[in-house]
Amino acid sequence: MSAPNFASESIWTGDNLAVLRGINSGCVDLIYLDPPFNSNRLYEAPIGSKAAGASFKDAWTLDDVDVYEHGELADRNPAAYSVIEAARQSHGKGMQSYLIFMAVRLLEMQRILKSTGSIYLHCDTTAGHYLKLLMDSVFGAANFKTSIAWKRSVAHSDTKQGRKQHGRIQDTLLFYVAGARWTWNPVYVDYDPEYVDGFYRHTETETGRRYRKGDLTAAKPGGDTLYDWRVKRRKDGDWVADLEDEWMAPRDEWEYLGVGPYRNRYWAYSKTKMREFAHQGRLVYASTGMPNYKRYLDEMPGVPLQDLWTDIPVALGKERTGYPTQKPLALLDRIIRASSNEGDMVLDPFCGCATTLVAADRLRRKWAGIDLSALAVKLVDDRIAEDRGLWGGATALTQPPKRTDLGTLPNYRTHRHRLYGEQEGVCVGCETHFPFRVMEVDHILPRSRGGTDHPDNLQLLCSGCNRSKAGRTMAEWRAAQ
Repeated sequence: MSAPNFASESIWTGDNLAVLRGINSGCVDLIYLDPPFNSNRLYEAPIGSKAAGASFKDAWTLDDVDVYEHGELADRNPAAYSVIEAARQSHGKGMQSYLIFMAVRLLEMQRILKSTGSIYLHCDTTAGHYLKLLMDSVFGAANFKTSIAWKRSVAHSDTKQGRKQHGRIQDTLLFYVAGARWTWNPVYVDYDPEYVDGFYRHTETETGRRYRKGDLTAAKPGGDTLYDWRVKRRKDGDWVADLEDEWMAPRDEWEYLGVGPYRNRYWAYSKTKMREFAHQGRLVYASTGMPNYKRYLDEMPGVPLQDLWTDIPVALGKERTGYPTQKPLALLDRIIRASSNEGDMVLDPFCGCATTLVAADRLRRKWAGIDLSALAVKLVDDRIAEDRGLWGGATALTQPPKRTDLGTLPNYRTHRHRLYGEQEGVCVGCETHFPFRVMEVDHILPRSRGGTDHPDNLQLLCSGCNRSKAGRTMAEWRAAQ
């Protein structure tokens, strides 16, 4: 793991691929992305809203650049290549183009995540099944943890008369981790009212606190658990505990409640602990005189978070900016609480109206975002200013960061002889054999686009191909030939 090569509270405007390629490996703790869904729709914020002017077309057509990027995936990640090829055959070129777009970015996200990091990919049924396979191929099937279903709306027009399908009211969040040990903070939600009514049926008269009765016996002995527990029935019929400092009744008025091997049960607590419970008023007695422990509802943490989220409404209220696909703060608050700690770095590479960044800021996390529109910077400034008051604002950037995690690399031209041998004197561009003097070292991903002098990013081109390629990626250059 390395340190981030960018400051917290940074937002880049532009293509997130170039920015991701420039970020140091293993420096981000949590990534949340809500990318386009390949929905074949045009999204626009309404005039007069905070996000007025924000729009994007969520439709994809295959072009030559996509084809060559797909070809490069065959070497970088054969599994991802195969998933995309299967999608092309079953769904068409539009889905193929969309998945190529996602694959090259997911590969960079996998690289920049810490070994303890996590990623949540937000999608819907349009491409969710293909994205699941793509995530398996990039992050590893063993690192898949949960497919979370978020109920985003109530019933709507999908189910009206004439629509022969089920109503679509949920989104999916694919949750993956980077390694065997990942950050996880348990999250609890409120009990279902029916569960409370069914199990916490009792209410203390004095305090109004609801409780359920807990068993004080166990199937196996352990420690000081073989003893008699004396109880006495009051005149009003209630049972009370053996508290000699409070009850001075003659011993023959006490009844002895014993447990032991003959009943196949043992006390679960020592007699000292039981006396503590009695003094605290935590014991309540059955009609038989058997003591039970009061488990108060207000002391329970709630239900551990499950993979079906129905308690976060999509209604935005005062949060609304008008951004076409805005998500509620409560959704991001839950994700960030569960999968990061204070001071961790949270990244949203499709930050849009900056909900992720606002939620991270409130939870004292470091954060950074990327978006095609410069409006994201204004939205995060406005929204965080509402929380903080006077605030300096996010750092707006347009140039990708420069990686600093590769150490001091030798001049890239020193690799010329090695590459000439590995390529057997053949130019990668025109696939023609040339003498050594004609060959030039080229960056597969140009340095202006986030590429480095690392040996894996170098190749030999003949002088003619190198001049022709100029500052383009290999996929862009090949597509133009």
